[in-house]
Amino acid sequence: MQTKKIKKYSVLITLFILPLVTYLFFASAVHSFANLPTVHENALQQKDYINLVNNEAFSLNDKINVITFLGQDVKNQKVFAYNLKEKIYDKNKDFQDFQFVSIVGENQKQNVKDFIYEINLTSNAAKWKFIELPSIEAEQLIKQLTNSKLTLDSNYASNYAFIVDKKGNLRGRVDDKDYGEMLGYNIKSIADLNNKMVDDVKVILAEYRLELKKYKADRK
Repeated sequence: MQTKKIKKYSVLITLFILPLVTYLFFASAVHSFANLPTVHENALQQKDYINLVNNEAFSLNDKINVITFLGQDVKNQKVFAYNLKEKIYDKNKDFQDFQFVSIVGENQKQNVKDFIYEINLTSNAAKWKFIELPSIEAEQLIKQLTNSKLTLDSNYASNYAFIVDKKGNLRGRVDDKDYGEMLGYNIKSIADLNNKMVDDVKVILAEYRLELKKYKADRK
């Protein structure tokens, strides 16, 4: 008889109490990470650019932009940019206000086209834009993004991807357990993409989804 009572209470705990505790745990976690920290305000000048591939104008305004610098080394850097495509781009490209922007050097158009072809083999490259900039302007841009804390390499490329919000603020981490302040995410590191950037992109997209829901509710 005692054994039956124990089994009965065990079933009740499993069915009702355990799910409640689990919900409260995850609810508190979501609340704690409701916003991705701003590490540099006004990091990106909001203006229109020309997409190298189709010569169409596009805007960085009112978009969540993931910025990369492939420089004069697109042929080699695209290997690591493809990591970004697999881990971040493919999973989030359908979010309306989300786009990827890669800064490339001069005379890189064919290498960019080759990269786009590879993306399109398994995905859709429509939300990945490419801007051709002279090396001096590319260097100025990364300094502007990171408040002069990061620079480009000898090929005017960078191993980092940067998240910029709709207001032009650079988002990242201010107290990461491995790096402290994180201005960008190392596209050469699958671990960093999996363990850090995947989560941070989810956070910033959820942040804007909540804002959109609130906006719609207020209008009603």
